Amino acid sequence: MNINATLLGELIALFALIMGGVCYYLGRRKTQTPVLAGFLGMVLSVIPPFGLVYLVVLVLKKDVGST
Repeated sequence: MNINATLLGELIALFALIMGGVCYYLGRRKTQTPVLAGFLGMVLSVIPPFGLVYLVVLVLKKDVGST
């Protein structure tokens, strides 16, 4: 099975958009700047392991209202 560069690029772009949305959703509860959290999640997910590590950091972070 061959995977061409166009398909790989589309999959990475789709993953980046999904991760940006998830990071924005978590950033609304966990940070003071949810837009920055979403943008950073989208940028870091261009390399998928970095995006997943950032998502784990956001999940494990305490909520803003609980501090």
